[in-house]
Amino acid sequence: MNQGLNGTGWEVRPIGLGAMPLSIAGRPAESQAFEVVAAFVESGGNFIDTSNVYCLDDSDIGHNEHLLDKALTRIGAREAVLVATKGGLRRPKGAWVTDGSQKWLRASCEKSLNDLQCEAIPLYYLHAVDSNVPFDDSLGELIQLKEEGKILNIGLSNIDRAELEFALGRTAVAAVQNRCNPFFKKDFNNGLVRLCQEKGIAYVPYSPVGGHGGHVRLPKHPLFRRLSEKYEASPYGIALAWLLQKGHHIFPIPGASRVSSVRDSAQALHVRIEPNDVAEIDRLPDQALF
Repeated sequence: MNQGLNGTGWEVRPIGLGAMPLSIAGRPAESQAFEVVAAFVESGGNFIDTSNVYCLDDSDIGHNEHLLDKALTRIGAREAVLVATKGGLRRPKGAWVTDGSQKWLRASCEKSLNDLQCEAIPLYYLHAVDSNVPFDDSLGELIQLKEEGKILNIGLSNIDRAELEFALGRTAVAAVQNRCNPFFKKDFNNGLVRLCQEKGIAYVPYSPVGGHGGHVRLPKHPLFRRLSEKYEASPYGIALAWLLQKGHHIFPIPGASRVSSVRDSAQALHVRIEPNDVAEIDRLPDQALF
């Protein structure tokens, strides 16, 4: 059931784990976080998404990366799991602020190498384009880090089609990570998902079941309630299955802070939605609340 994560050399389960909820405000106890990671690996998962800024604030930088290294090492799975991370943001007083400067990207990457206890990061994303720094400068630093062997593959997050096309003129891009779910289909409509498929780039949807707030509303939506009953799957599983059926290059990363959420997401791999139901989800209007 594993699929090649385009260009990285890794074969991964197509549903990954978004580890952000394990380290931001409201995070669970470390023991519970360890249980979540262990349950993900036990279910066959081997693709985890993190970032140096999945933490409380700037004094807590690297919390999520360090936690994942500890959790995976404890169960003997550190080398068996692809842990992708990012650089390009800061967390002053808990805020989310872009910093795509070459100096910060390098410092972030080097700290991530230490927090993840690895010699090279298999997939390293620019977390977001910084409007105060030329995109070419940020991209150039990632290229330099790759040439130095500190990162093995370059990813881009929170980007648009024009930015991806520009980047492809300079370097290979292994993955694009953007917000995408049944109620936020921007990248399907603007051709970015198709471009990734054409170029052999993995498309990694974050907030695939709605993100903060949206995941609470999803089970109340009449279409997802009906499809949940029809396919004997949770509404979240329906959303994930829909994404998987939109392309073999799509690898959603639902977040989780509970073992039950991890197990529910894994069940989506066994759900096959009929074409007419896929089309019905396709026709849902985008809603800002998701």
